[in-house]
Amino acid sequence: MSATAQFQFTVSEATALADSCSRLRDVSPDYPRVYAVATMAHQGKRRWWPIASCAGGGEPAELQGHRVGQMYERMLDDLHSPDAAAIQVASALVHAVVGRVAALVVLEGRAWDPGVDNLWIHMDSDSGIDWAGVVDDTLRVLPDDGLAGSRDVVTLPCERALLVWTAHRCVTSLSAIRCALDGFASVDQLRLGSLVADAVLGVTTRVPILAGSSQSVASRRGQGLLDAFEAAGVPVRTRAMLAHAC
Repeated sequence: MSATAQFQFTVSEATALADSCSRLRDVSPDYPRVYAVATMAHQGKRRWWPIASCAGGGEPAELQGHRVGQMYERMLDDLHSPDAAAIQVASALVHAVVGRVAALVVLEGRAWDPGVDNLWIHMDSDSGIDWAGVVDDTLRVLPDDGLAGSRDVVTLPCERALLVWTAHRCVTSLSAIRCALDGFASVDQLRLGSLVADAVLGVTTRVPILAGSSQSVASRRGQGLLDAFEAAGVPVRTRAMLAHAC
């Protein structure tokens, strides 16, 4: 690659999202893809598929060739339990949708768009999820962010607005996931809400410790994100009811 071409490539990569994802990769250097996302414009389509493809739902035979169906069949071979396999697949998908963006929210007060029309999933050779990507790499940031006013960000008026926007965009993808999973084994709303809560609380606890950032800020943002999910109709604060039902 020529020096000019290399310089042009570096400039094209120097976006707000690339900067944030670099920090997310540093949070877990042994597993750099666990929180960060890719920009789909820079990726080939091999093993990538859009979350939007989940929204069709359907019977098991119709979904057999779908990526979610492949994940489920692989997990069923390991666990021999339809319910356990469905929960494992749902948990992986919830992390892809919620856990990744929640990590950026609690760490930097920023968010990419996790909506159904923007998020893609990358599968590994064992039909597991090992990465996620976004079509539109615009970040939502807060007014006091150093990137506020930049060309590749949208500045929201306050932290609550960021949390509400993030939760509502996640809900569009979560709804599509439920459509796909219902073709195999139902994951009811209470169970899905519990998985969402686990995803948010997990990154709220781990990420500030790994990154050396403020735990109190992360906790405030994590609890605010849970409030936003609850207001959007995702039952993230019903663990007692779920435990009783089990």
